Amino acid sequence: MLVYLVKSIVGAVVVLLLMSFIVFGLQSVIPADPARAIAGPSAPPETVEAMRKQLGLDDPAVVQYGRFLLRLAHADLGMSVRTRQPVFDDIRQYLPATLELALASIALGVALSGVMTALQFLIPGSAGIRLALIGMGSTPIFLSALLLAYFFWFRMDWLPGAGRLGPAYRDFAGPTGFNVIDGILVGQPEISVDALRHLILPALALALPIGIAVGRSLNGALHNVMGQAYVRTARGKGLSETKVLLRHGLRNAATAPLSMLGLQVRLLLGNLLVVERVFGWPGLGLYTVQAFASADLPAVLGVAIVFGIFYILVNTLIEIGQSMADSRINL
Repeated sequence: MLVYLVKSIVGAVVVLLLMSFIVFGLQSVIPADPARAIAGPSAPPETVEAMRKQLGLDDPAVVQYGRFLLRLAHADLGMSVRTRQPVFDDIRQYLPATLELALASIALGVALSGVMTALQFLIPGSAGIRLALIGMGSTPIFLSALLLAYFFWFRMDWLPGAGRLGPAYRDFAGPTGFNVIDGILVGQPEISVDALRHLILPALALALPIGIAVGRSLNGALHNVMGQAYVRTARGKGLSETKVLLRHGLRNAATAPLSMLGLQVRLLLGNLLVVERVFGWPGLGLYTVQAFASADLPAVLGVAIVFGIFYILVNTLIEIGQSMADSRINL
């Protein structure tokens, strides 16, 4: 395990360096000028040029990238062009909202995959429900998010479709940044209920493709496992189909769905940009979209590194889970 963790850390550093280099290279194709964005649209050319020198934008790309890596080694992500604040402070402000949404969507997606599998194996005639779920999961993320907002917020007004909290709790700031948990911690469960209602629609939009992809992978793996000899032996001992599925089927079929979950987490990080924009969710996705619009390269680089770290951590946990589910997999 120790050797595996060391290799994972070294691999993570290499991946983050490559990712930072690729994202840093995007500055050459971004048409906007950060110096102009800071100085203002009506600033004279002399002021813009002075700002470019102050930011070091006239230096060679190698020098700029080396300066970026040196700051990164000291946990300094630079200054945001748009907010005029340290990127690290901005990320610390917006990260809890994105983590809350991402973790909720992953949990909901895994639950949906379990429901799909249970319907397929335990309830006859459930093909129609399964096809409907697959149809929803195959819809482009921007369209499914807009449809959810239109029907459940605009038309039926069942759930709120913008922000993390209602107007009555807009200034609430909890100890952890996770509003669903913070409402309970401070003894105000009504805040947790309101936060959960705001969380449902964006989390569902992100969870649908996860649930469909993982569910189909789990369904295929279970079909293979349930035909094995040891499963027939378990049935011959008189175990119910539910017990056979839970005790002998799921663990032995977990490897492929866990791999699919890792791939879906990668897509989730991109989908966050769309869903947070549609639902006005004040997280890193919305922050990144606004940074792109302002040619805020330090902010984009900072968010890319945070997303990269999150993806690496999730995939490491998934590999550990695969080794626990299947003893033949050696870390």
